[in-house]
Amino acid sequence: MHELGVVFYVVKDVKKVAEKNHVEKVSSVTLEIGEVSGILHDYLTDCWNWAKKKEPLMEEAELKIEQIEAVTFCEECQKEYPTVEHGKICPYCGSENTYLLRGNEFLIKEIEVLD
Repeated sequence: MHELGVVFYVVKDVKKVAEKNHVEKVSSVTLEIGEVSGILHDYLTDCWNWAKKKEPLMEEAELKIEQIEAVTFCEECQKEYPTVEHGKICPYCGSENTYLLRGNEFLIKEIEVLD
């Protein structure tokens, strides 16, 4: 379970941003997570709920997750298609000359604070 390690990095980054901006309380953190990133949302949420209690700055912070759909590009026919549904083989031309355009991201999109 690497979700706990990921949460530790998110908490660390949020704390840095909060310190730079003189924030006393974080109300929520929004993450953008790629569909094929390997991050399990339920595990991540469980780890978040455990870790946030260790930080007074974030003890009440809600975790919001937005999923980025995985999309693959085919270099042969120049078309995009849903990665999870079709995998590495292009459903239009059958080529394996493809690559992932998006869907493997893990980003902190937004940090909301209490006034």
